[in-house]
Amino acid sequence: MKTFLTRSILGIFFGSFLAVVTIIAVIYFGKSETLDSAILMKNIIGTIFCGWFFTVTPLLFENEKLTLPVQTTLHFLSVAILYFIVAFVIGWIPFTMKGFIGMLGVFLVFYTVIWCSFYMYFRKQAAKLNEELREL
Repeated sequence: MKTFLTRSILGIFFGSFLAVVTIIAVIYFGKSETLDSAILMKNIIGTIFCGWFFTVTPLLFENEKLTLPVQTTLHFLSVAILYFIVAFVIGWIPFTMKGFIGMLGVFLVFYTVIWCSFYMYFRKQAAKLNEELREL
């Protein structure tokens, strides 16, 4: 439970940070002096929620009772479902089949690259630890 709360707080802070960076970018690059407060609040809440669930859902990989394919499937489904609900409700993705299919493709590419990067990193760390154990 402590890990869940710690990651929740970190995710909320990270989502808040991304929201502020996005607001600054919109103001600076969009050369906009005013922002619609209703749209702004929806985007801030959505970004904070995404920050939260992107930091909490990796806890699935710490459940040793599940195999890696099951962990990955559960993680992918939970992240994808939550992200697409938020993205459609807020308007980040147009609520059309073309918008969904296009963003699903982008999501799959990013998810695969990130998953493979983490997999290779942890595999390398395990090999390094095993080598150190053999030297003992």
